[in-house]
Amino acid sequence: MSKLNRRHFLVAGLTAGAAAAIPATSANADPVKDPAAETAQSLASRGLTTDPFTLGVASGDPDHEGFVLWTRLAQQPLAEDGFGGMPQRPFPVLWQIYSDERCRRVVRSGVAVAAHEWGHAIHVEADHLSSDREYWYRFRVGPYISPVGRAKTAPHPLSYGGALSMAFVSCAQYEHGYFTSYRRLAEEHPDLILHLGDYQYEYTKNTYNIPGGNVRNHEGPETVTLANYRQRHAQYKADPDLQAAHAAAPWLVVFDDHEVDNNWADEIPEHAEDQPTFLQRREAAFRAYYENMPLRRTSIPRGIDMQLYRRVRWGRMASFHMLDTRQYRDDQGCGDGYKDCPAAVDPSRSITGAAQEEWLVDGFHKSRAQWDIIGQQVFFAQRDNNAGPAKVTSMDAWDGYVASRQRITQGWIDAKVRNPVVLTGDVHAHWASDLKLNYDDPTGPTVGSELVATSISTGGDGADSDPATHPFLAINPHLKFYNNQRGYVLTKIERDAITADFKVVPHLREPGAEAYTRATFVVEDRVPGVKQTYLRPLDPSVLARRVTVDETVRLETERP
Repeated sequence: MSKLNRRHFLVAGLTAGAAAAIPATSANADPVKDPAAETAQSLASRGLTTDPFTLGVASGDPDHEGFVLWTRLAQQPLAEDGFGGMPQRPFPVLWQIYSDERCRRVVRSGVAVAAHEWGHAIHVEADHLSSDREYWYRFRVGPYISPVGRAKTAPHPLSYGGALSMAFVSCAQYEHGYFTSYRRLAEEHPDLILHLGDYQYEYTKNTYNIPGGNVRNHEGPETVTLANYRQRHAQYKADPDLQAAHAAAPWLVVFDDHEVDNNWADEIPEHAEDQPTFLQRREAAFRAYYENMPLRRTSIPRGIDMQLYRRVRWGRMASFHMLDTRQYRDDQGCGDGYKDCPAAVDPSRSITGAAQEEWLVDGFHKSRAQWDIIGQQVFFAQRDNNAGPAKVTSMDAWDGYVASRQRITQGWIDAKVRNPVVLTGDVHAHWASDLKLNYDDPTGPTVGSELVATSISTGGDGADSDPATHPFLAINPHLKFYNNQRGYVLTKIERDAITADFKVVPHLREPGAEAYTRATFVVEDRVPGVKQTYLRPLDPSVLARRVTVDETVRLETERP
């Protein structure tokens, strides 16, 4: 087994809001006892009496040499104190990476310490692996062995590699339905999964309800404290469909609002009365988010701050610019919602903050990727819901920060980015759209493409409709597709094109629904904009159903 130095894994403890690393050891070296050699009786004497791998495993943030491995020990995932029924002591955990799916050939291994202060979470930054290949991994404490996860390294920075199978998802409200879409996504065996926000929701039960009643309930109160957020993350992570998706491929994650508080902006909560304690809430939410996600040490929170925007390269094929549109934004204008709002066009306002905006545009100028893919949270293209002269748009999306959107769009134009593609979540529906520098001139050039994933479960089953009858598409001719069912987007990224399958599941109130492709769009190399290549025929009963502007707005805003 290979010896490891300090940078091969992360074990964090809290010291004045920063991380304190514990020296690394190999799997069998002193002073850390080999966790695989311990007996159940020995572990029980220290309070570990049952299988602690109840929350599954995950990997994330791959590069051409490795990736992050994650697990969190929890004997009782829903414990109210947020510690998962674990004793107040550290536990060494053996991790192993294999070159084969049957876990016979170990290529990397070591010991990481699950610290009580960090909710017994483990983040292993594995490196010195071969580029552009599959690996499998698992963890062990005494007789307890975790499920096996699959990960993949990126191609070498000078190589394109083969076709990249990438999926992206968002918005998984546990109460609104089973996570069937996660299960079907896992069965697709993608190389990479992007989660674009609203991984979990903060509400207590009977607060955010769907017609017909919620399918299942959140445990605990609305999430405010670290214990609350840890418990809520554990409830989600204990779901077998979500565990399957995490084990299927490495993830790139960014948060949106519900990981903290609905519609929060920088240091401002949704409700003014919550302002006195909001920063403590934000700090707790960020810490729990890091503890429960396969993120690198660069994202360890420091007080109320967390470095989440980052760039992940997949060889020369793609550069993923992962954005944070919550932590640095100006507050939503005109009290939020759909408005004709003067603040929306204020050039001083930003949804990313000046530093992140500069970082993104600088990345465009330095990029040599075939595809520059912006992974972010809220609708990028203009969506005017008023056919008259007034412009009525969502203040919670890029429409509420028009100058910020224009600066970034102009940035990729000036940088001569070969293929800019924006990936989006948040709105609980599938969309596809062309991107413009000037949306008021529909005849003007198309300068990019946007693909929007519907929710995993938020909003319940949803309903199919004829996208041609949606009024938003008539008012905004750059919008090309709409569907209000649940699901995910599965893409195939090649040098000559990105092919995007908009996958949907027909129902979530019972588990086990099969997924199917509702529509397929293609973005061709050096041809900005989306082209539909497949549309599943509608059932005759759906053809007569028209989606209204009011219904779309209601579906996106019917939150407490």
